[in-house]
Amino acid sequence: MKQDMIVILDMGSTENTVIAREIRDMGVYSEIHPHDITAEELKKLDNVKGIILNGGKNRIVDGASVEIHPDLYDCGIPMMAVDHPTAKCDQKLDKLPDEKVLRQFVFNTCQADPNWNMKNFIEDQVELIKRQVGEKKVLLALSGGVDSSVVAALLLKAIGDQLVCVHVNHGLMRKNESESVIEVFRNQLHANLIYVDATERFLTKLENVADPEQKRKIIGSEFIRVFEEEARKLDGIEFLGQGTIYPDIIESGTKTAKMVKSHHNVGGLPEDLQFDLVEPLKQLFKDEVRACGVELGLPHKMVYRQPFPGPGLGVRCLGAITRDRLTAVREADAILREEFEKAGLDKKVWQYFTVVPDFKSVGVRNNARTFEYMVIIRAINTIDAMSATIEKVDWDILQKITERILTEVENVNRVCYDMSPKPPATIEFE
Repeated sequence: MKQDMIVILDMGSTENTVIAREIRDMGVYSEIHPHDITAEELKKLDNVKGIILNGGKNRIVDGASVEIHPDLYDCGIPMMAVDHPTAKCDQKLDKLPDEKVLRQFVFNTCQADPNWNMKNFIEDQVELIKRQVGEKKVLLALSGGVDSSVVAALLLKAIGDQLVCVHVNHGLMRKNESESVIEVFRNQLHANLIYVDATERFLTKLENVADPEQKRKIIGSEFIRVFEEEARKLDGIEFLGQGTIYPDIIESGTKTAKMVKSHHNVGGLPEDLQFDLVEPLKQLFKDEVRACGVELGLPHKMVYRQPFPGPGLGVRCLGAITRDRLTAVREADAILREEFEKAGLDKKVWQYFTVVPDFKSVGVRNNARTFEYMVIIRAINTIDAMSATIEKVDWDILQKITERILTEVENVNRVCYDMSPKPPATIEFE
């Protein structure tokens, strides 16, 4: 079932996702597109009922004002301009529209139907996947995280055993993570799962690499190389499935917004990629991905598991990765997750993890001077990963976690708690 769509044209606003989410919450599908989309490109989107020109502080790029193609004004689709001077729109606003104004535009002016829901989304994606893939096979990068798990379930529903899942242990996984992935997907869901232990390969490539962007690109590129090697062992593999979601694309940069960070499945793909991509979640926010997983019947524990970045602990072992710090961040993270689960915080806090910086601090142990690493704990709450607040963890719980880390984790003599919201900080450190 084709869903009606409201298109938001990015004219330099930092609030595009706010409007898109409000419209989706009304039951109408909404997408964000660049300001220079043509009328011909717009027609290909299907069922566009309205256009919002969303201006803002980034409307001036390289000294020139961001403008839309003039032929859009003659395409016969209702328009609303937000903080964007134009005389050709049905409605003009100098600030974000409130819910009443937005509803009036979406339902009265645009006559959009509220048919955006996960059941319809899944039906549409299953049809699109079948049409794209045909009789060929799809190789899926299965990390075991929420995004790749939901993609796996969606692809299994669409193409069944045409899906080949590959779990690559890059040596940057959380404690016992790979074992858990094998248990759930191979033994419980009976997916066609290939396990590749590439720990030494990845850590060798990352040796002495300190720049976060370079680390992400190395990890992303090496992932693709591993998949290519696995694909050559199989017949009919022409597609690569990925758990790319909307915040990944937005944070990797647009024409009117600077890049926050490149994501391994957006900015880190090599130019000579040998596959066509299948990315059925690329227009969903994180909470919508979870709702999709629930609708697909995935276990609650899997759908609401801790988010984990594609580069894994590689972006939580800050700077150039060393094996002692990698072990420290893995063990400290396991302690944090264990204690949060005991305290019931695993059901309350959206994301929590540890990082280990690439510098040491002086300390005392057994009446002797030490020079060891610190562990930083981060615990945040968010809806869509575009902004985040800090969880106010009970002092006794933090103290217990600190004591365990300082006692059980080698090469660590200090534990800190990160109090920085997003923005100005990002969720991850790198």
